[in-house]
Amino acid sequence: MYKEVLRSIEGIEIYPIISLLIFFCFFVGLTAWYVMADGDRLQRLARMPLDQEGESAAPHENGGKLS
Repeated sequence: MYKEVLRSIEGIEIYPIISLLIFFCFFVGLTAWYVMADGDRLQRLARMPLDQEGESAAPHENGGKLS
């Protein structure tokens, strides 16, 4: 049933091609960003959730009070 509905739509064959191109371009761009990114910055970002220092303490860690 779905095949017949999709076959009746004019120009439908371009959408899978566009989807594949968007998917491919996104991951190529993400890979390029990762390769060109500064290693020290990536290490800081990776450690950020584990750091207990700083002003970004969760509300339950300071008695539930917002500062």
